[in-house]
Amino acid sequence: MSILRIYLRVIALLAPEKALAIMLALANLALAGVYFLEPWLFGHVVDALAAAGHRDAWRYIGWWAGVGFGGVIASVWVSLHADRLAHRRRLAVIAQFFEHAIALPLSFHGQHHTGRLLRIMHSGSSNLFSLWLGFFREHLATLLSIFVMVPLALKMNWKLALLMIALMVSFAVFNAIAMQRTHKAQGEVEELHHAISERAGDVFGNVLIVQSYTRVSSEVRAIHEMMKRVLAAQYPVLRGWAWLSVANRAASTLTIVAIFALGASLNSKGEVSVGGIVSFVGFALMLIGRLEQFASFISGLFFQTHSLRDFFAILDTKAVLHDKPGDAELPVVRGEVAFENVSFGYEATHPALRHLSFHAPAGSTVAIVGPTGAGKTTALSLLYRAYDPSEGRITIDGIDIRNVGLTSLRKHIAVVFQDPGLFYRSIADNLRIGKPEATQEEIEAAAQMAEAHNFVIVKPEGYSTLVAERGRSLSGGERQRLSIARAMLKDAPILILDEATSALDNATEARIQRVLNTLTKDRTTFVIAHRLSTVRNADTILVLKDGELVEQGRYDELVRLGGVFAELDAQGKFVADAEDSAVSYAEPTLAPA
Repeated sequence: MSILRIYLRVIALLAPEKALAIMLALANLALAGVYFLEPWLFGHVVDALAAAGHRDAWRYIGWWAGVGFGGVIASVWVSLHADRLAHRRRLAVIAQFFEHAIALPLSFHGQHHTGRLLRIMHSGSSNLFSLWLGFFREHLATLLSIFVMVPLALKMNWKLALLMIALMVSFAVFNAIAMQRTHKAQGEVEELHHAISERAGDVFGNVLIVQSYTRVSSEVRAIHEMMKRVLAAQYPVLRGWAWLSVANRAASTLTIVAIFALGASLNSKGEVSVGGIVSFVGFALMLIGRLEQFASFISGLFFQTHSLRDFFAILDTKAVLHDKPGDAELPVVRGEVAFENVSFGYEATHPALRHLSFHAPAGSTVAIVGPTGAGKTTALSLLYRAYDPSEGRITIDGIDIRNVGLTSLRKHIAVVFQDPGLFYRSIADNLRIGKPEATQEEIEAAAQMAEAHNFVIVKPEGYSTLVAERGRSLSGGERQRLSIARAMLKDAPILILDEATSALDNATEARIQRVLNTLTKDRTTFVIAHRLSTVRNADTILVLKDGELVEQGRYDELVRLGGVFAELDAQGKFVADAEDSAVSYAEPTLAPA
């Protein structure tokens, strides 16, 4: 994407406030008129004074004052409304980026570090803000004044005007050379900045590991080394633009000297008056100022180009799965689920699931077992459409889930993940993720069922206690119980338990298992199982291996079959129950990790 295309796209983002943008553009046109009228009036004042026509001089001075006062009013109006417009659009584009990015598929987020996305969002929106503000406060008036000034200068004296045109050409050539020679290097600089953000984000997200393994000094050194690489890549770019500044300044000085020299020669021949020379020098000085402003703008845009390109690249990334206008609503769900010849692969050459077919009647409990990497979590992620299958279809109550809206589908499914996924918010707010309108009584009831209420109420602020990022202020068991309470609060007809009790001690898990037995009643429940009781009590056990369904049936049937399931059972892959320990277990003040 070229710099011009990027800049045009930046301006196109102002479309929601098109009327105000047009008014600001007209005000800039008025300012451009002020810019070229002032040196023109100055020249006429000089000629009037030289001709002893003081009355004409005062008339021109009066016009000059009126034009200047009008310019002040236009400038104040532009500054006031341009600032407000830029601030509004900046917040709007942050919201647009955020809404778009969080809806992108999990495969996208697997390839882009959170630190990188945050830097792209913040630096991109900041650069957009500065460009919008600069466009209305400086750049537009500069462009308009140049377009008006050059034809006027040609009309006044084409010989002197050619010197001004030559100055403009030199500025354009010098800037083009600088951009061409430093563009690639600046791209490397931007990537290094992204790498620093990714590294810092990794460290902040794993502070416990960094500190416990005494890696603080080494991580700081690594960041310093990365900063040295940034400077090593940045200095040549800065050197190139410094030479550009020198070249532009030299061209400006030579142009002013040449205008005076040529003007003196033309004056001696009677081809131009002293006032005309003064006007041309005023034009030239103004043009130089505007060209330097424009060169500064080009320089700023150059340094922002890579950041803006990354920003627009995220916005241009297509959300494979998203709600579309006209998507059907999933009606009242009974919970009958069927996988029909479903295949899927994160990479086309390595399918994670192959021709998976099974039927789960409404209200049944289905346990999914198999070795690591068998495709258990992948299969269930297709049910709530984290991805869509490459072949086959999945139905709920006979309705293909691809034919209903994502929001409609997912509100009927509650998921408890192995990673609880807690937010940097209060405990109550974390639970309300499952049901935003839930009352305090409903929240506490769900927490009690999930064996979480007792540890919550002893916190300093109870349910208002702030949970640290990713739940680091809680033990593993506490995090998992809040995740289960969140699913209970949602009260969805389809429940997915993806190793939901893996972080709990045996006694707590046994008690929660009894609660889950109540929760799963009259719900279609899918469990990635590691508890023997879950496997034994399941209505159907699906045994996956290498992405294929190799066995299915009830526990006793599969043991008698003597196949993959029996082998897993014999190897002790299913943990024994903890019912006995649950009887004598007393809940401590803080749950064990």
